[in-house]
Formats: sequence, structure tokens, C-alpha cells
Amino acid sequence: MLPLILHQSPEDIVAWRADGAVTRQQFLFEVDQLAAQLPTGEHLLNMCRDRYRFSVGLAAAMVSGKVSLLPSAHTPEMLRQIRGLAPDVFCLTDNELCAQDLPQVQYPAMGACPASALAVPQIKAAQRIAVVFTSGSTGIPQPHPKTWGALVSSVQAEIARLGVERDCTLIGTVPPQHMYGFETTILMAWLSGCALSHAQPFYPADICCALEAVPAPRVLVSSPLHLRALIASGLVLPDIKQVVSATAPLPLKLAQDIESGFHAPLFEIYGSTETGQIAARRPAHGPAWQLFPGIKLTVDGECARAHGAHIGEPVALSDQIEPLTDEHFLLHGRMADLVNIAGKRHSLASLDHLLGSIPGVVDGAFYMPDETGHITRLAACVVAPRMTPSTLLSALREHIDPVFLPRPLLFVDALPRNSTGKLPRSALQALFQSHE
Repeated sequence: MLPLILHQSPEDIVAWRADGAVTRQQFLFEVDQLAAQLPTGEHLLNMCRDRYRFSVGLAAAMVSGKVSLLPSAHTPEMLRQIRGLAPDVFCLTDNELCAQDLPQVQYPAMGACPASALAVPQIKAAQRIAVVFTSGSTGIPQPHPKTWGALVSSVQAEIARLGVERDCTLIGTVPPQHMYGFETTILMAWLSGCALSHAQPFYPADICCALEAVPAPRVLVSSPLHLRALIASGLVLPDIKQVVSATAPLPLKLAQDIESGFHAPLFEIYGSTETGQIAARRPAHGPAWQLFPGIKLTVDGECARAHGAHIGEPVALSDQIEPLTDEHFLLHGRMADLVNIAGKRHSLASLDHLLGSIPGVVDGAFYMPDETGHITRLAACVVAPRMTPSTLLSALREHIDPVFLPRPLLFVDALPRNSTGKLPRSALQALFQSHE
């Protein structure tokens, strides 16, 4: 049995919401209230947009023995997949206009908590508390069940590696339904004694407001998409103790700009939906990743597998891994990103990195179309308002073989990234098809 949260006193602050601090006592009372109103179905789709309400919904499901389904998107196709996986699923929402075609439970108004202290629930380590879905960036989203014990082990390793202290408040720009946001903005708060901010800001000005709304010390949990925009905005931020990033490796220049601009150390997390978090690095200080204690990598040719600690059976990683020591490795992009044209190979992630490093490029991505029987050529879409196609292609020729130059090269106002900054292949494919 493992505790739901590690806040020691009934008066410890678990979260900050718009009306102020939420104590452990109030949080546990609201968890009990919500748990009593959940229907009998075993599976819950937690669509609460408010991060604090999401956390109450997650905890209420756990103490009720229910499983939270956490897809990366809420598209009609994704919901069809969920209904096939769990026909008894119902939706918890804090949006009165929620139009999902599922039985719904509206997040209720909560009363004042009693004076007598409430005990922290104990959860079985083997209890399956969530099913998290992959992002679909390389295909169809896949479900992965998570037990409480494995999640606790993963997040406690993260807390120790990042040095997160009990008095911090976590402000997240990534949604809690995503594996990274789930572990680092919700579970890290519960298991470190920190507080979480209810907000889910997206734009730079909103991020500043969310930071200012909570007391220091503050930890900003974000992604390259949000951090790049925040740096470009030039806004003056309140004091930040630490910045955490994941979902895609940060270019060195951006990592250095973040540390100097925010006056705070920046840490990156490496992991996957399948494995949870397994490594971290401080990118401004070097490219190597350090594994969490107990995690091991086994590399056989181009296939790397992670095992040990919170990972049960060895899990094949989707990335190209270069071991340096037993604890350190370099990351060279995703295996599914490898393209072979005229006998020459390159990684789409590496090509994206080169594209994004060209001065004047705001955002960009390469795309490999499906085979058509003809010679396949790479395509790319780019956000570069002040550049011409010829100028951009000339810059790319400085870095890559001509066989990898994109044709077509599509200039757009924005890429169809999701809330964590990822580009599902289906969205990229639809973008190109709409311009044919």
C-alpha cells in the first residue's frame, strides 16, 4: 500500500486555484465528495480542463477503484477507440458545453470541509489506475496501462534527480492527460509535497499571469513549443526556481537562451508513454542523458531496450540510442523517423532540428509521404514569414545531401501542433493534402 499524497499536515497546501490555496484537508474532502457521485462504470475519461479539478477526478477514481483513460486527443476516432476498449466508459468534465457522445458527469460544486482531519488514502501498488495512450505522431495511438506502484517509482526518481523541494509550486503549460504532464504536473506534486497550479496557460502572456498568481519558489513545467514562444515574446517573468521540459529535445541555443533569460536551471526529461520517465539532462551543460537509478539500457544493433526499476519487462525504445557509459547515452532521433532515399539514410528529427536552426525559421517539419510507386521525395512545411523558398533551400544545402531537400516545400502560417507541441502524422498529412 502506498499513500495517495505525501503532504504531511492537514494544513499543507496541495494546490493553488483562482480563489486561493487548497489544503490537504480540503483536497481529501473534495476527493471523497466526487468519489461518492461517480457512476458504477470502471473506466473514467477525465476531460477536466482545470488542472486541480483533473487531480481531484484522478484521485476520486483511484479511491473508487476506477481506471482513468488518458488519450492524447479527444477526436471522434480516438473516442471510438476508447469505447471499443472500455464500453462502460463515462466522461468527467468541467465544461457545461461538453459535446462528447459519452455518459457525462459534470464536476460538482464543493462544500466546505469538516474540521476533523481526514486520513490520506492508501492505494495498492499493483492497482491499475490509468491507461495512457501514445500521441499517434508515428501512427495509431496505442494504450498502455499504468499501476500506482510503477508510477510512484518513476516519479520519485524524477523528484530526486531534479531536486524538487517541498515548498515549490508547479505551473504546467502541458495538459495533465499527456504522460509527461500527468507525471510531472500532477503526480510530482502529490509525491513531493509540492503544490500544483490549477492553470493550463498556453500563450506567453497567460504563462506570465499563471506564474504571478502563485507564490515563489516556482517550477515551470513546459515544452519546447511553449518555451520558444516565451523567449521570443521578450516578456519579463517573475522569479522561477527551475524549468522542466520534455516532448522533444531542445536545441542547445534555445536551452542556453532559456537559462540566461529565465535565470534558472533548465532540465529535460526523457521517457515515453510505454516506459514512463527514464532519464534526464541539463541540455545547456551537454548533450548526454543520465538514466534514473535502477534503469538499464540494452542495445542490440539499432534496437535499444530499457528495463529495471519501475519498468517490468524490457521495453523496446523508439529512438536511436548511443550508449556512452552504463548510466549515460546520446539520443539520435526516432527509429520510425529514419528515411532511406537513394541508399542514403537520415532521421526526420535531425532534419527538423536543422530546419529549425536556420535563422528566420520560426517552426518547421519534414514529412515522408506514403509510397506511391514513384520515387519518394521528402516534403517539408515551414513557418518563415521573411524567407523565400530559394533562400531556405540554399540554407538547407549547406547542411544536408541534395536527395533530402524537400519537394514540395510548403510555407504556412502555423503548424497543426497539439497542446504538447507534437505533430501527429495524420495532422501533417492532412495539411499537405489540403494544399495539393
